[in-house]
Amino acid sequence: MENKPKDQYWIKSGFINILQNFSGVFFGFAGFYVLVRLLTKHDFGVWTLFISTTTILEAIRSGLLQNALVKYISSTDRKEHPEIITASFAISGIVSVFCITTIILIAPYLSRIWDSPQLVSLLYFYIAIYLFSGMQAQFNGVEQANLRFNGIFITTIIRQGTFFAYVLACFVFSIHVELIYLVWVQILSALLGMLIAYNFAKDNLVLSRNVSKMWVNKLFSYGKYAFGTLISSLLSGTIDQMMLGALLSPAASGAFNIAVRVTNLIDIPGNAVATIVFPQSAKRMESEGPGAIKYLYEKSVGTTLALVVPVVLFLYIFSGTVIHLIAGEKYNDSIPLLQITLLYCLLGPFGRLFGNILDSIGKTKVTFLVVIGSATLNLVLNYFLIRSIGVMGAAYATLISSIAGFIVAQVILRRTIGVNILNTFVYMFQFYPEFLDKHLKPMLKMK
Repeated sequence: MENKPKDQYWIKSGFINILQNFSGVFFGFAGFYVLVRLLTKHDFGVWTLFISTTTILEAIRSGLLQNALVKYISSTDRKEHPEIITASFAISGIVSVFCITTIILIAPYLSRIWDSPQLVSLLYFYIAIYLFSGMQAQFNGVEQANLRFNGIFITTIIRQGTFFAYVLACFVFSIHVELIYLVWVQILSALLGMLIAYNFAKDNLVLSRNVSKMWVNKLFSYGKYAFGTLISSLLSGTIDQMMLGALLSPAASGAFNIAVRVTNLIDIPGNAVATIVFPQSAKRMESEGPGAIKYLYEKSVGTTLALVVPVVLFLYIFSGTVIHLIAGEKYNDSIPLLQITLLYCLLGPFGRLFGNILDSIGKTKVTFLVVIGSATLNLVLNYFLIRSIGVMGAAYATLISSIAGFIVAQVILRRTIGVNILNTFVYMFQFYPEFLDKHLKPMLKMK
């Protein structure tokens, strides 16, 4: 009976987060499925570069703030929460001003190197989205820190569902689509997302009258490394597409993005597990020590691998059929790219939870150094391999840097909390009979 509340937390929050990640990937994938048919190869490539750029801009803010906000709210006394939240809003405002200024300055430059004149207006209109999404991120962070996820789930559904409904209507009714129209719809969906997120977080959204310098310094000190980690991680995931756009063409970037979109489906269980592990690991480190964190990492990675491996095998075997179904025969060049990207998807759960666990126990600097090293290696390899062998060079560059990052991360985890990588595979194989006995068989008996 003692473990029942803890079990209910994992079951309920895990279910909600899997639904949230599934819905996010579903709408993203479904929107991509329609857009790849609505847009020319060039316009789809420009849209890919726009999304890659704005994803990094969003990460600059969330990297500095979100994990720090969640960590300190979930591990401090409630009376300190107003000062923490107010300090977080103050940092968010400063970061937003910096990023908006950056957008205004770099938009013309990016449009030139990617030979995409329409990118300037897309990025300028994106400023409104950035302001709305910043407020939403703050509200979602407060909710997550209080171990609640319903609002985040509903916000994801509404925000991404609105955009998908628009592109689907354009496809069904043969409405001409301009890239700028897509950004206008994103502005509307971001506004809706912000209002809904506020509604769910408002009960815990208590601000202090003054901005606490101590908490600003504390949040920033923690967040600066988490920020560097997230930016480096995102660069590792997007630098290949950006460099393809610069060294080859926007169309080459779009072809690579198709392979990435397919593999995003594999991230659903890993993202869900990482979201619920972070606040729990922060609490367990305080109460139970490193032994509990070691088990949490090994068990979480093992469970995620059990869900991921069958999907990777299926997609690898039927990669040609999958590409033809989702993008059509004009994207045949994406098939070998998909096969390579699937290989480094197997390393994803190890890396994602490595950063998650180390950040939660305060070792953000270590995570930052590992990820920045991996991103730098990825950047250098992309430059040389794309120039020498073309589009496939981007896939090989990411695979090599992912393997290097994986090896370094496992050595650090072994020395820091005693992680044994073999245990992750033990938990992986244990998952199947446990799932059969505890869940599938009882369900069949009920029928």
